[in-house]
Amino acid sequence: MAGPTGRGRSLGAALNDLLRSQVTPRHRLSSYNARHWHAQLSKLTGTRRGHQALEDAGLHVTTQTLMNWLSDPEYNVRRSYRDIIHTAYENVAVVPAEPIPDHVKDGQFEISGTVKTGGDERDRGTPEAAPLRIDASWGHWEEIEELWAAGELTDDEFEDHFIDDIIVDDIGEGTDGWQFLGSSYSVELR
Repeated sequence: MAGPTGRGRSLGAALNDLLRSQVTPRHRLSSYNARHWHAQLSKLTGTRRGHQALEDAGLHVTTQTLMNWLSDPEYNVRRSYRDIIHTAYENVAVVPAEPIPDHVKDGQFEISGTVKTGGDERDRGTPEAAPLRIDASWGHWEEIEELWAAGELTDDEFEDHFIDDIIVDDIGEGTDGWQFLGSSYSVELR
């Protein structure tokens, strides 16, 4: 029975495709695109979540002051207050990534595509060569999780960390390290 599968032009792209099919990455809400402090404040004061974000960011003004600011976009608001409004706006606009689930970190990965270690280079996942099977439960996911949470897990970073922290921890360094030089990969999670 086939499990979730990611595909991409590199191992890192296939891994990211697989991960994004399992959990939601850090992202920005498309409706939060205001640049001016007044538009940001108007958006924030329109929701309970926005009011909470203003409070969490440290905005402590009277209701009358807030009404004055909202009634006049040219009102002279101190820079420190504009910074707090901007911080609150960004905190609401950016949705944090869901954590990488245990079934991914403890899963069995089957990698199909060109795999090279030392002089051994072959296309895995074909009738001639089985997929490269990796037991991810032996790996160390901390750096991958940090990059994922920060929204900075690029395909190249994912590939590098997956090789160093997951593959090597499961089956060793290989003859001369592991290389994934192909242009088409699939990664199945079992």
